[in-house]
Amino acid sequence: MDNKLQRKYGLFTAICMVVGIVIGSGIFFKAQTILQKTEGNMPLGILAWIIGGAIMLVCLLTFSFMGQKYERVNGLVDYAEATVGPRYGYYMGWFSATVYFPSMTATLAWLTARYTLEFITSANPNFALSIPAAQGGCSIGPECMALTLFYLCAVYAVNVLSPKLAGKLQTSTTVIKLIPIGLMAVVGLIYGIVTGTLQENITTTAQVETVSSSPLFTAVCATAFAYEGWIIATSINAEIKDSKRNLPKALIIGGVVIVAAYLFYYIGVAGGASNQELVDKGATVAFTNIFGNVLGNILNLFVAISCLGTANGLMLGCSRCMYSLANRGEGPAPEKFSQVDKSTNMPGNSAVFALLVTAVWFVYFYLTSLSGHWKGAFVFDSTELPIITVYLMYLPMLVQWMRKEKDQNVLRRFVLPALALCGSVFMVVACIFSHGTGCIWYLIVFAVIMAIGGLVNRKRQ
Repeated sequence: MDNKLQRKYGLFTAICMVVGIVIGSGIFFKAQTILQKTEGNMPLGILAWIIGGAIMLVCLLTFSFMGQKYERVNGLVDYAEATVGPRYGYYMGWFSATVYFPSMTATLAWLTARYTLEFITSANPNFALSIPAAQGGCSIGPECMALTLFYLCAVYAVNVLSPKLAGKLQTSTTVIKLIPIGLMAVVGLIYGIVTGTLQENITTTAQVETVSSSPLFTAVCATAFAYEGWIIATSINAEIKDSKRNLPKALIIGGVVIVAAYLFYYIGVAGGASNQELVDKGATVAFTNIFGNVLGNILNLFVAISCLGTANGLMLGCSRCMYSLANRGEGPAPEKFSQVDKSTNMPGNSAVFALLVTAVWFVYFYLTSLSGHWKGAFVFDSTELPIITVYLMYLPMLVQWMRKEKDQNVLRRFVLPALALCGSVFMVVACIFSHGTGCIWYLIVFAVIMAIGGLVNRKRQ
C-alpha cells in the first residue's frame, strides 16, 4: 500500500465526468416535476431552467478559478480549506462523505433500476413483477429494490477494481445519453412547429393536483437536482493530468454543454405532447408520440444507461471522500482510510465506507419517499435538500475568496463570485419556499451528523 493517487484521467474524461454526472436522470426525472410545479406553464418552466442554469454557470466559473489556484486531493475540500480554513474544509469533506455524495448516489441507483424495469415491462408486457407495473411495481417493488442494490454494488466494484474502466464507462455512457437528448431536441422542435403543439403549449396551461404559492421558486429548486453534480468532478483533481489547466476547461466546456442540452431538450419535449400529457405521464409520452411505441420505449433504456453513468460518476467521487480527509490526517482512522491499493491505485477502505453509507441513505429514501412507511417526524426530500446545503456552504467560501484574492482581476475576484453568491442565496430561499417544515427536520439530521464528525475528529486528535 502507498498513499498517492496517480494522474490517469485526461481532459476528455474530465469533461465527460462533468457532463455525465449532471446530465443523468434529472433531465428526464425533473422535466415532469417542473411542469407540475409551474402548473403546466411552459414559459415559466423554461425560465426556471434558465435561472437554474445561470446559477450553475456562475458558480462553476468561480470554482474553475479556484481550481486554477488550489490543488491538493479533493477540489471541493481543497477550496473550502484554502478560502475559509482547515476546520471548515474538514466539515465540507465530512458532509460530502456522509450526506451529499451518498444520498445522491442512492437516488441514482434507484432511478437506474426503475427505468431498467420500465424498459423491460414495456418491451415484454407479460413480464411478471411481484407488484404489477401498472401499480408502481417498477418503482417500489422488491425487484426494483434488489436491482438498485445490484447497481450500487456494480458501480462500487467497477470503481474499486478498475478506476480506468470506471473512467471509460463514464465517457461511453455520456456519449450514449446525448443521443436521445439530441434527437428529441431536433425532431421534437420540428414536430412541434409542424403540428402546432409547441405553440399551443406556450399559450396554454395544464391542470395539476397541488398548486404552489411560489411556482417559480419551487421549480428552480427542482432544477437544483438536475443541474447538480459538476462539483463532483473536482474530487478527482489529484488524478487529472495537468489538473490546473484541464479541470477549469472541463468545468466550463461541460457547463455550456449541459445548459444547452437541457434547454433544447425541454423545448423539444414540449413539441411532442400537450402540457397535460407531460404533466400526467412524463417525457416518455413525447417520445412515443413522435417515434412510436417501439422507439419510444427505447427511451427508457437510454435513460437507464444515462442514470447508470451518473451513478458511476457519483460513486467515483464518493469513494474518494474519506481518503481526502485521511490524507490530511483528519477524520476517523486516517491511517486506514488513507491507504491506496498498489494494484488498483484506489483507496479501498474509503470506497467501502462510501458503499455502506450509500446503502443507509437508500434505506432512508425507500422508507420516506417510496414505500411511505415512515411518515411525520424526520421526513425530508433527500434528493434536493443535501444539494441546497452545498449552495449554503458555498457562501462563506465565496465571501472569503472576494476578501482574500487580491491578485485576481475585478471579474474573477468580485463580479462572478458576487453573482454566484446571489445565485446560491436564491437557491436557499427557493428551498425554504419549496420544502417548508421538511427543511427543519433535515437541519436537525444535518446538525447531528456534523456533530458526530466533530466528535470523531476531536477524539482522534
